[in-house]
Amino acid sequence: MQWKPRNLRELGRMVVGDAEHFQYRSSKYITEFFEDCDLEYVHQGETRPVWAAERIEEILAMPHASATVMPDAFVRVIRRLLDRAEVTNDDAERSLALAALNVVLAREGWAAFYDEHGIAQIKHIATNTVAQMANPHRPLTPSEIERRDQLTAYLNRCSEDDLIGEVLLPLFRQLGFHRITAVGHKDKALEYGKDVWMKYTLPTLHVLYFGIQAKKGKLDASGVSTSNVAEIHNQVTMMLGHEIFDPEISRRVLVDHAFIVAGGEITKQARNWIGNKLDASKRSQVMFMDRDDILDLFTVTNLPLPKDALPPPPASPWDEDDDVPF
Repeated sequence: MQWKPRNLRELGRMVVGDAEHFQYRSSKYITEFFEDCDLEYVHQGETRPVWAAERIEEILAMPHASATVMPDAFVRVIRRLLDRAEVTNDDAERSLALAALNVVLAREGWAAFYDEHGIAQIKHIATNTVAQMANPHRPLTPSEIERRDQLTAYLNRCSEDDLIGEVLLPLFRQLGFHRITAVGHKDKALEYGKDVWMKYTLPTLHVLYFGIQAKKGKLDASGVSTSNVAEIHNQVTMMLGHEIFDPEISRRVLVDHAFIVAGGEITKQARNWIGNKLDASKRSQVMFMDRDDILDLFTVTNLPLPKDALPPPPASPWDEDDDVPF
């Protein structure tokens, strides 16, 4: 990830405190700044802002998952730079520091912001992708647990189209997928086994295509009936064998991988049943995502809940039939 020298110089000045609204740092405290970011950089008397800009350039060159995901070390630098504990006299909330930093980041297509916990985050403006992937398996905060419960209640009552349009599409956009296209709802005959197709660009700039087959409820393969999972199997087979047209490259391509997504549980029996029905080559192309995966990813990526998932506003203290008290 290569940034313009002008932007590197301005970031370097912010790190060492030569820019307005940022804390001044001498040689010792510059070293401590990078130590706090888990980086083994030691300042030894070099020109402070120039040296810091060179270190930022090295950090941006570190490995990262894709063009829309920052190296973890750079995210730590931004968080340390915007630490709300480092209050300056004229900027108690660090809003001025955030605005100054965003002027620089915006030139490279990025923006910093504070999340609901007051922690600085950075996102890719074009795709609205948060730079660091949150761990969906970490312990959740009380507010996150409340949001997860609200989304659970929504999944219990939403339709399949709502699951796709209000939950899955925003979630996959946030995770870095692009050209996300919902198909088959205006004309079911054109669905060809997939509800959504999308693409993901690897760090090598190779592109993978994904199809999604979504079902609102539980996917099971019990001894009583396998019609539910058999339908999914037929649709996945159709999805992997049918081409899609990508208007960005003006040609037809095959889907590389298929997501089977359920708003309920996908039982172990259902996974095994589909795996046994698919041949070895197609088996590696299929991935599963059930309700718990959706809830955890949606919660830790800090996506806003669908409108219908939010609790109703408190009732007005005045009844509509009451006379106005004046």
